[in-house]
Amino acid sequence: MIGNTNQRAIVWGERHEVLSLGFVDLLLTGVPPQERLWVAAAVAGHHRAFTCGLELPRRPPLFNQYGQDQAEDFTAKFSPADQTRLNDLVKWLRATARRLHLLLHPPRRPITVAELAEAAHRLFTALMDRWETSLPPDDPDGTTAVLLLGAVTMADHLSSAHSPLATTNPLTADYPSRLTSALATKGSVLRPQQQQAAETTGNLLLRSWTGSGKTEAALLWALRQIQDLKERTGGNARVFYLLPYLASINAMTDRLDEALGTTDGIGVAHSKAASYHLARSLADGCPGDGTVDATGTQNRAAAAGKARARARAEATKNFKELLRIGTPYQLLRGALAGPVHSSILTDTANSVLVLDELHAYDPRRLGMILAMTRFWHRIGGRVAVTSATMPRALEKLVSQALEGQVTLVEAPPGTWAPVRHRLHIRRSHLTDDPSRAEIRDHLGSGRSVLVVANNVRDAISLYEDLRPFCGRAHGEDSAYLLHSRYRRMDRTAIETGIVDRFAAGKPRRPGLLVGTQALEVSLDLDLDVCHTSAADLEPLIQRFGRINRLAALPPAPVAVHQPAYVTRRSSGGTLWADGVYEAEPTQLAWDILTRHDGQTISESTVTEWLDEIYRSPWGQHWEQQVAHHGASFEDAFLNFTLPFDDRSDLTRRFDEHFNGTEAILATDRDQYQQTLQHGPDRATGRLDADQYLIPLPAWSKAQSHYDTSLQVRIIDADYDPHFGLLAIRREPRQTYRPGEVL
Repeated sequence: MIGNTNQRAIVWGERHEVLSLGFVDLLLTGVPPQERLWVAAAVAGHHRAFTCGLELPRRPPLFNQYGQDQAEDFTAKFSPADQTRLNDLVKWLRATARRLHLLLHPPRRPITVAELAEAAHRLFTALMDRWETSLPPDDPDGTTAVLLLGAVTMADHLSSAHSPLATTNPLTADYPSRLTSALATKGSVLRPQQQQAAETTGNLLLRSWTGSGKTEAALLWALRQIQDLKERTGGNARVFYLLPYLASINAMTDRLDEALGTTDGIGVAHSKAASYHLARSLADGCPGDGTVDATGTQNRAAAAGKARARARAEATKNFKELLRIGTPYQLLRGALAGPVHSSILTDTANSVLVLDELHAYDPRRLGMILAMTRFWHRIGGRVAVTSATMPRALEKLVSQALEGQVTLVEAPPGTWAPVRHRLHIRRSHLTDDPSRAEIRDHLGSGRSVLVVANNVRDAISLYEDLRPFCGRAHGEDSAYLLHSRYRRMDRTAIETGIVDRFAAGKPRRPGLLVGTQALEVSLDLDLDVCHTSAADLEPLIQRFGRINRLAALPPAPVAVHQPAYVTRRSSGGTLWADGVYEAEPTQLAWDILTRHDGQTISESTVTEWLDEIYRSPWGQHWEQQVAHHGASFEDAFLNFTLPFDDRSDLTRRFDEHFNGTEAILATDRDQYQQTLQHGPDRATGRLDADQYLIPLPAWSKAQSHYDTSLQVRIIDADYDPHFGLLAIRREPRQTYRPGEVL
């Protein structure tokens, strides 16, 4: 009747979970009424909302659909149910309850369909009395309700997928001894901050320089929390390692796989997880390009690799792994609650969460993350925030989110931190002739040079001019350009070349790497010299971090060039550094940097500079913005006064906070369609076709059209595999120009 058998479905039109209330009422006679009402709420609410606002959603909530019915209406609606099958089901329930020692008391006499419907109506009426009106704001039952609903929907998904939860965390009890042994082989021991983190029970703030073992300290802390939560709750705590960027997540997954000696134990929680797993299978030697042999038979190894990639991604969606690496956004969606998202909230209860690189978020998103952090803390979670250069203002906000229950751990005073950089100020713009001449001099002397522009236009201009010189001096494969507007296949090829030439730990080779912000967060690189446009201090620190990364050289030169302050589309008269970075914090950073021209800098020095910036009027306003956005998010999304309410309007509001889209080139449409249809199923075809996608901002939707047959956006644009997206052609007033913020 509900279409889950091989037989043709008979359109029923009723909700099976409402009829199931009859079983709750009749089988749980030995359970206290209040507990039975909780069970009923989770059973009835695991597919549909109970209530809604003034705007009726596409699927009517249960109280709207059945709220006016009397007991006889229930009987009439549900009477098509088969009496013989009902008798068989009750017998099965009785036997199962006895075998598994469940607290069920099925009646020994047969139950009629009419009795079942009457019992369902009786409990449904009780649910309406309990959940039709708002709870007081401080009533904890709202949170209890969404967590219970999440437990039921999680169980529903797991059973449907035949996917049991993992019971062994790859972060095992022997990790500290294995880490100690690994350090001993290098003549090292645990640093004091690592040892202190390992001994901390509860929330943690960790500040320690790059290369000092922050990741290892976070894992030692996480293991302590796993063990403590096991003792307190008897459960297997999940561990979430949260980072802002997909590339950082992928790199961290590879790193922890090696450190923990696992291949399948770590989940990857981001929107392109299947693509990541497919790339891993390719790197491991499993063909995955979907090619066909001479007889036209699809490469079985390729199909197996893609099926495995999809299975791994689905396992993470089903909450299987106990250690997952992802973005905070995946967990923030839990705030949407309801039948679809409550399981995300339940999964984070009594869990262990590591938040890295909080500096990367703008005030709105940082406020949302901190509000969510407060909620995780209140439902038993343990939170660690790690940073090399955490300003005191951010430390204060994190402490407030954790309600003051946090331990600060940092490198002891006087502890050695590498001095890797020497600062040089350049009054010329990065694209001016003197700047280009200085970069050529570095290339001519056999150095590897990183050039980071604030916008795509400047990066392309510099690369186009400098590539021929670098190619003549060091070979055609010595110069690279990277920004965020490439087809995935082209970006993968570019990143492979970059890593091969400039990866940290590899022998140094001369060459040129030009890019934008994409270089701040993606690859583990180590070059000799940096030239960059001025920006906020945090992104500048990230750019510096790609130079002399392992401190194998004397302090290496990092040259900061004065930006051009211009307005940008729809910004009124507001000025932006090279059209990208807010002018005021960029100017504050510039003022500090110019005072230290020619000096060596370390991360402890940079932390002092950050504190100075955040003490300024701009910094105070920043702090107020973060607090405001956090309070707004908490009020709108984490106030469960109507825990079974339809929240589709909140879903739209949430998605507006994380805008972005993807599109394919009009010239790629036919190939995209062929690739979609080439696989054995739609999911595999789409996984292959993803290589044609180019990431774009939400506002670019106006420059594209949506192909309903292919379910993808299409843009008419100029594109080059080396230079990336050059221009989008649409209406003249909407035309994208390289250099604009995307």
